Order: sequence, then C-alpha cells, then structure tokens
Amino acid sequence: MSSQILLKNSSWRAFVRSVQYLRPQMVRKILQLLRLRQIHNGVFVKLNAATIKMLRLVEPFIAYGYPNLKSVKDLVYKRGFGKVNGQRIPLSCNSVVEGTLGDKGIICVEDLIHEIYTCGPNFRDANNFLWPFKLSSAKGGMAGKLNHHNEGGQCGQRAEKINGLIKKML
Repeated sequence: MSSQILLKNSSWRAFVRSVQYLRPQMVRKILQLLRLRQIHNGVFVKLNAATIKMLRLVEPFIAYGYPNLKSVKDLVYKRGFGKVNGQRIPLSCNSVVEGTLGDKGIICVEDLIHEIYTCGPNFRDANNFLWPFKLSSAKGGMAGKLNHHNEGGQCGQRAEKINGLIKKML
C-alpha cells in the first residue's frame, strides 16, 4: 500500500480470505476491530493514520478501495441492514433510520448514503448503525485469491477497481 491512499477519506473493505488457521492473534484482532468477522463481509472505514497502519498488516486478507456513489447506493439498498437495539433490521423504510439517527440529522436512507459517501461529521454514527454487509461469492469466481492485486490477484489496494468487485459480489 502506498501513500496515494490518502486521496479520499472513505474506503470500502471486503474480507476475501479465510483466517481460520491463522496464528498471529494481532491480525485476527485487527479484522475484529474492522468488523470483518466472516469471509465475504464488507464495511466502510474512514481513513486516518491508525486505520492505514492496520490495513498494512491485514492487506493479504482483504480487498479495499474507493467505491463510487452508485456502488454505495447498491450496497445500502440491496444488502443494507441497520442495528436497532442489537437487532439486525432491514432498511426497508425510512422510519428505521429516522428512529435511530434522527437526532443526528439523518432521517432517510438517502441521508445515510450521503453521510457514508462524503465522510460527513456523523460518519461514525452512520457507519456503526449499518450492520456489516454480507456479500455473496463473486460471480465467476475469484482468480488469484491468494495473490496481491498488483500480481493479478484479489487482495490489497484496488482503488476505484473495487467497484467491479462489489458488483460481482452483490
């Protein structure tokens, strides 16, 4: 991962490799902190110095990049679930969002998408409200799952090419 990652504030992470037999506990702990507890889970992360250091350590196990607005909308509308009193509730109506995030000024799903995409002042609350996205296996398979993206694989920094992977996994 190079220093060019600081071009945007928000990034998308997808867990693409299993860590079932992984020994380093630090890698498992970082994946837990990123809320990537199962394979094919995905989350949004706000980039700062601490998260960039964590990403460098777990880079062989995740694919990440900068999604466009269409990908964010597709993820939230097709696979979006909210966390209400510890329960996983589908985002089928705006009242679910308004009941939990209304005091933060987020009253509908479009406001939630805007807050996530722009990394607004309530990004943390909006992101914590969203349950980690449970994605399908990629259509057509994942060639080179163990290799880095630069070597023709799936893991590592994909920049804007993450949109293609998200589309295959929706």
